[in-house]
Amino acid sequence: MQLRKLLVPGLISLTLLSGCSLFGGEEDVVKMSPLPTVENQFTPNKIWQTSVGNGIGDFYSNLHPTWQGDRIYAADRRGLVKALNAADGKEIWQVSLAEKTGFFSSNLPALLSGGLTVEGGHIFVGTEKAKVYALDTNDGSVAWETTVAGEALSRPVVSDGLVLIHTGNGQLQALDETSGVIKWTVNLDMPALSLRGESAPAVAFGAAVVGGDNGRVSAVLMQQGQLIWQQRISKAAGTTEIDRLSDVDTTPVVVNGVVYALAYNGNFAALDLRSGQILWQRELGSVLDFIIDNNHIYLVDQNDRILSLTTDGGVTVWTQSDLLHRGLTYPVLYDGYLVVGDSEGYMHWVNTSDGRFVAQQKVDSSGFQTQPVVASDKLLIQAKDGTLYAIER
Repeated sequence: MQLRKLLVPGLISLTLLSGCSLFGGEEDVVKMSPLPTVENQFTPNKIWQTSVGNGIGDFYSNLHPTWQGDRIYAADRRGLVKALNAADGKEIWQVSLAEKTGFFSSNLPALLSGGLTVEGGHIFVGTEKAKVYALDTNDGSVAWETTVAGEALSRPVVSDGLVLIHTGNGQLQALDETSGVIKWTVNLDMPALSLRGESAPAVAFGAAVVGGDNGRVSAVLMQQGQLIWQQRISKAAGTTEIDRLSDVDTTPVVVNGVVYALAYNGNFAALDLRSGQILWQRELGSVLDFIIDNNHIYLVDQNDRILSLTTDGGVTVWTQSDLLHRGLTYPVLYDGYLVVGDSEGYMHWVNTSDGRFVAQQKVDSSGFQTQPVVASDKLLIQAKDGTLYAIER
């Protein structure tokens, strides 16, 4: 079940545990599917593993590693950032963004969130404290830091000399890539209650396309910060507050002039990039980013079903339902297979043509929450306790 954490702006953050109903009075027990039996067609190989601080612990976060060339960059929520050698995982440098207080040598955690992004000679990362940092890839030194409009929950997106940040209070901001100066801010609006997390923007043809907590997809001219169009793909409906959540927290994907976007309680929709007009839509929901490859869409829905759809009309090609409510990560394509992690620390490899399992592997005891990352010929995944694994088929 993907609904793990809610945010009520200005009031309180609530954690929704499977088996509890916060807004209805009835018990609605959600049971995790048992581990399916898989006859491995190959055995994925863990080539190295290393610790990156304390990870994310029990907090809902999408803090995940990134890579560039022969280096991998990873961090923990408290503020530790490391550069690692991609071949063996050995540390090149490390820095801490935790704030030094001077009292008993204790430091206030930086609360890093949203994932690392590397571009040019800098690593960009945001925090729950409304900070965005640019670090030098050579030694981790801080090139600049900027206070933004709210919690920087989305992954920074760098394009055309700008760093785009979607904040937790519904603002899309563009920072100058070199200096960190805020160039413009667009208010995307947000409802009283929303899921914790924000859509990272997709960029195409000088526009940033981003999902909002109000159920809309918006397109913004990047250089001017001017709103081009908005299109609603999710409408609040239902009898409970949870039923009426309409967030579009997934990152849109733009292919051949078509914007594909996915809401939590709403639709998977294909929109015209120029006008925002809906080309087709079907009822389907998720908060996890999806993949488009070779005219196929691969996604994990609200109940942890894995689906393959066609880009022409969203017709279902296959559905894999043996991992229901196992707390799956975003899917990635690696070496021709679809790969997801789960909350118990297993990794599942799926045939993209028919949805059948081809391999299964227990990797970590603390479990996975954040997305796997393909780094050249390696697959990276960071566990909740901070352990980073590099895997090869």
